[in-house]
Amino acid sequence: MTALQPLPSARARSPAVELAIVAPTFNEKDNVAELTTRLEQTLHGIPWEIVFVDDDSPDGTAEVVVELAQLRPNVRCLRRIGRRGLSRAVVEGILATTAPYIAVMDADLQHDETLLPKMLARLRQGDLDIVVGSRYATGGSIGAWKSSRAAMSRWATAISRLVVTADLSDPMSGFFMIRRDAFLRAVRNLSGEGYKILLDIFASSSTPLRFVEISYTFRSRRAGQSKLDSAVMWEYLMLIADKRFGHILPARFIMFSVVGLSGVAVHMASLGLFYEVVRTGFGVAQTIATLVAMTSNYWLNNLLTYHDRRRRGFRFVTGLLSFYAICSVGVVANVGVASFVFHEHYRWWLAGVAGAIVGTVWNYAASAIFTWRGR
Repeated sequence: MTALQPLPSARARSPAVELAIVAPTFNEKDNVAELTTRLEQTLHGIPWEIVFVDDDSPDGTAEVVVELAQLRPNVRCLRRIGRRGLSRAVVEGILATTAPYIAVMDADLQHDETLLPKMLARLRQGDLDIVVGSRYATGGSIGAWKSSRAAMSRWATAISRLVVTADLSDPMSGFFMIRRDAFLRAVRNLSGEGYKILLDIFASSSTPLRFVEISYTFRSRRAGQSKLDSAVMWEYLMLIADKRFGHILPARFIMFSVVGLSGVAVHMASLGLFYEVVRTGFGVAQTIATLVAMTSNYWLNNLLTYHDRRRRGFRFVTGLLSFYAICSVGVVANVGVASFVFHEHYRWWLAGVAGAIVGTVWNYAASAIFTWRGR
């Protein structure tokens, strides 16, 4: 069978794309056109395309990209509906292009697009798998970051050593260029958790990645608002947990259990408050403390563990009611199993642990299915 050849007219009109830029977006409508213009100025003479991966932004980012794509054939919009998460957006964007080289960068103009030709030139030499834009290499800078954000970045970098052995100065970078074959060696092992896809790629590659870092200065955001919130570091910890223990337990289960431990503290504090201070009866105090702990666990899990499936508005209330129902069954299972183990003449603490494990597993599995099921 003869292999298909591109039509001469098509070959002359549109050379094969050598470089694809994948830019995840959420509420970036005021930045996408400016980023595209800057790329046109920087990548002159290089066959390139940009894939904006938009998580159904309520500000109309996808619509702006579609309008842009009508004028520029190398602009593409990959719109994700019902899905969230920067790392997974990057993965989908890379898999949606056939370019041999892929750059990942934010759409908020904080990354230095003028470095892309230099990154591409390094990869073309064939002795590297990935080129990383580093804020911490000699000559780099974090720009106008607040001291609190800088401290958080240093802490996260130190924690990254638990899963990445490569001597990266900036494993938290969101600006890099990678060969397609190198990405494909890692893609099936990726966690997809959180925001730090570079860290995930290095930790998931079946062979050590050959890399070099290029310094750059992190810019201030041009328009829109930062996506950093209280859940970002939690999702980062989920990524670390998944890469360290994911072969044993799901990362969400580990984080769900951590939240459960915080619920024990909330329960005991509430019990002491109502029994010792308010002077209610023990049964009333225990009931109130149980409801308070359930509510605390639900709120934290909704905010952190299931950040990508967060329930809002009326769905927050219905989710809370379903969580109450699920945890009530979990309490029965906990007590039942603990009582059975205890009456089989095992030590009391072992019976308690057995009951707690069964209750936690039930709460996690049932809430994942009924409370935070993916839409």
